[in-house]
Amino acid sequence: MVVALQSVAAYNLFLFSENYPTEMARYTGPTTKKARALGEAIFGPDKYFERKKHPPGQHGNARRRRQPSDYKLQLMEKQKAKYTYGVLERQFRNLFESASRKSGITGVVLLQYLESRLDNVVFRMGIAPTRRAARQLVTHKHIVINGKLNNVPSTHIRPGDVIGVRGKSQGLDVIRGSVSGSDARKYGWIEFNADKMEGKFLEYPERDMIPEKINEQLIVELYSK
Repeated sequence: MVVALQSVAAYNLFLFSENYPTEMARYTGPTTKKARALGEAIFGPDKYFERKKHPPGQHGNARRRRQPSDYKLQLMEKQKAKYTYGVLERQFRNLFESASRKSGITGVVLLQYLESRLDNVVFRMGIAPTRRAARQLVTHKHIVINGKLNNVPSTHIRPGDVIGVRGKSQGLDVIRGSVSGSDARKYGWIEFNADKMEGKFLEYPERDMIPEKINEQLIVELYSK
């Protein structure tokens, strides 16, 4: 039993260390509380969220709530996107400004930028079970892009780039366990070879291909004020 507990502790330390020097933008607070505040399990399956979907706080389930203002709806949608993809405010605003300068629908381009972050692509490929875990794999130098080591989670991936697990890292149980249970094949803009532990980012996904329940138009309206 002691050995098992030590293994779990080591696994959690490996995935969620808060002191690794190259880790940049990320939320390290209580995930269920944040998910309840936003009304959706944005950090992945959460049994505690399923038990209590009402807002946090002593009177969260009983308090009568007024109809939220347009501003509040817009702000909550931005917060949902930020916490879903693990991006802090300055990074998120910079991404929005870049998206607004590109041709196309600004909200869709913003989501494409978020989807093409290295940590998100690692997550989508199934190399890591969550975006948090994917960010840790990147910062701990387990991931390569086109054969070159990269430890920056926010790196922008372009169509044709090949993402893989570093050779000596392919035997890690945490990676092999995630790959074996991966359903990365459901994402049409990514291909992944589990035997080689590498995949290719084929194209930027269209909006209807991105499964996240985010109303990007509300974010555009918020930043356009």
